[in-house]
Amino acid sequence: MNNKIKVLRAEKNMTQEELAELVSVTRQTILAIEKNKYTPSLELAFKISRVFNKNIEEVFAYES
Repeated sequence: MNNKIKVLRAEKNMTQEELAELVSVTRQTILAIEKNKYTPSLELAFKISRVFNKNIEEVFAYES
């Protein structure tokens, strides 16, 4: 699953640590999601999307 988290963080001048705190995960989890090494749960994906005030489809894109 591809995502735009790194780009969205940069637009808000937000660190991985800051995002992690806002969605109650570790910085390592955010890093793994950004590198497409970990697929977040639906709940976590929605939390991340809300932080950026975006629809989930604007943050995450599923490619089969």
